Amino acid sequence: MSRSDAIARAERYFDDGGYLADLERRIAIPTESQNPERRTALEDYLEREMRPTLERMGFVCEKMQNPQADAGPFLYAERIERADALTVFSYAHGDVIRGQDAQWAEGRSPWRITREGERWYGRGTADNKGQHSINLGALACVLEARGGFGFNLKLLIETGEETGSPGLRALCEREQARFRADLFVASDGPRVAPDQPTLFLGSRGVLNFELSIEHRAGGHHSGNWGGLLANPGIQLAHAIACIVSPRGEIRVPEWRPESLTDAVRAVISDVRIDGGPGAPPIDRNWGEPGLSPAERVYGWPSFEVLAFRTGDPDRPVNAIPPRAHAVCQLRTVVGIEPDDILPALRRHLDRNDFSIVRITPSRDPAMAATRLEPDHPWVQWAVESIARTAGHEPAILPNLGGSLPNDVFAELLGLPTVWVPHSYAGCSQHAPNEHLLAPLARDGLRLMAGLWWDLGEPAAQRLADRD
Repeated sequence: MSRSDAIARAERYFDDGGYLADLERRIAIPTESQNPERRTALEDYLEREMRPTLERMGFVCEKMQNPQADAGPFLYAERIERADALTVFSYAHGDVIRGQDAQWAEGRSPWRITREGERWYGRGTADNKGQHSINLGALACVLEARGGFGFNLKLLIETGEETGSPGLRALCEREQARFRADLFVASDGPRVAPDQPTLFLGSRGVLNFELSIEHRAGGHHSGNWGGLLANPGIQLAHAIACIVSPRGEIRVPEWRPESLTDAVRAVISDVRIDGGPGAPPIDRNWGEPGLSPAERVYGWPSFEVLAFRTGDPDRPVNAIPPRAHAVCQLRTVVGIEPDDILPALRRHLDRNDFSIVRITPSRDPAMAATRLEPDHPWVQWAVESIARTAGHEPAILPNLGGSLPNDVFAELLGLPTVWVPHSYAGCSQHAPNEHLLAPLARDGLRLMAGLWWDLGEPAAQRLADRD
C-alpha cells in the first residue's frame, strides 16, 4: 500500500458517508462546557464516543481527572509502536460553547447536522468536533493502508477549552515526562480562505480587563447639575480614546512590539484574507497604519472595547450617571511582555491624567502569545507534505489571529507546534448557525492522510533524530 492509497481511502471515507455518520453521532452529544448540567455529556463524549474510536485504532486510553476539581475531565490516548520512533503529540477539545438553540434558523438545531448545499450546520461542526474528526478519520485510513502509523502518537482530548482550558497547564506540568514528544500537530481555527490550505505556528495571546469610573452614589438631574458634575461616561470615553486612536491605532507604547520582523512580513506577504460568503468586508482604514490586513491580524496586537455602559441605555433618564464601565480586550503577539500589559496601561492612563480610571483584570483566563519561526525545519517539512497533496504550497501564518492554549504545548512541553485548520472564518463559530463546509472537510481529510503518512516515512524520523 502507498501514500496515494491512504489518500484514496480518506476520499472514500468522505464520499461514502463514513465521515458524516461519525460527525452526526458526535454533534448529537451536547457538550456545553459552560453549562454545569452538561457534565454527563462531557463524560459521555470521552467514554462512549472517543474511547471506542481510539481503541479500535490500537490506542491505550486513560481518563484523567482534571486537577481543577470543578472542571471537565481529559482523555489521554497513546499508541507506541516503537520506543525509539518519532513521537507526535496531538490535541483536541470535545466541548462546545452553549448551543443557543432558540437563535438558530428555522429547521436547524445545534445538536443535529442539517445539510444545506455545501454547508453542514451544527454546534461543533467547525469548533472542534468536525476538525478532530477529520484528523482521526484520516489517521484510521493511514492505519488501514500501512498496517500501522509508522510513528508513535500521543493524543490529549480536553472538555474545557471553551471555558479557558482550566486545569490543562496543571495536567501537562504534572504529566510532562509522560507527554514528551518530538512534534505537536493538531487542528483548530480557520484557514485564511476556504480554498487555501493553511498552517499556523502559534496563536495571539488574549487578556480581558475592565475599565471603570465611579464618581458618586447616584445620578443627578442634568438640568440642575449639568456643567457642575463630571460625567464618568464622557471621561471614560476620553480615557479609551487615549488608548487607541479614532482609526484603531494602539497608543500605549509597551503594546507596540518590535516582533513584526522582515521574516514574519515575508511569510505572510502573499496571504489573502477571505472569510468566505457572508463575511464582512475588511475596513481598510482601520488598524495600524502602514500594515497590510494580514500583518494587522497575524503580526500585530489589537485592542477592542467589547462592552461599554453608563447610565441605563434601555431606559435613559435626564440625569448625569454616577459611573461608567467598559469591558476591554487586548490580543497580543510575541514581543509584548504579558506581565506588563496592565501595569503599562496604568502608567499610560496616569500620564494622560486619567488616574481616576480603575483597571480590573477579568475573571476570564489569559492566554500567552506564541510563535514558531517560519524557517523551523518541522515547518518546512509540513509545508512540503501539504504541498505534495494539494498541488500548491499552503499559506503559512506565524500565529493564528485568535487565541488557543498553545503556550502549554510550545513553552511548557517545549514542542514545535504545527496547526492545520479545517474551517474558515465565515463558519459562524461561537454563534448560531455554526457550520462546516463539506468540500473543505473532504480536502482536510486528504491533506491529513498525506501528512500522517509522511510522519511514518524515514525523512520524518531523520528530522526527529537530528533534533
